Amino acid sequence: MKKARPRKTRSTMRAHYDFSRGVVGKYADRVPALAVMAVLAPDVARHFRSSAAVNSALRAVVKQRAKNKKKRPR
Repeated sequence: MKKARPRKTRSTMRAHYDFSRGVVGKYADRVPALAVMAVLAPDVARHFRSSAAVNSALRAVVKQRAKNKKKRPR
């Protein structure tokens, strides 16, 4: 059985780009402290047109779970 040769990765970064004056975290303060970023799987993301639609669906799930929790006897 042949060994697979390691692929040569070709950088997509062009040589003339200069990041020497870049600032780390320059726009970090624009993101709210309590914001949570989530990555949706492609099959799930196809069902939503915007982040507002995702938030609406998640709020509906949270509301339903709260209702179900109240109905359960302890």
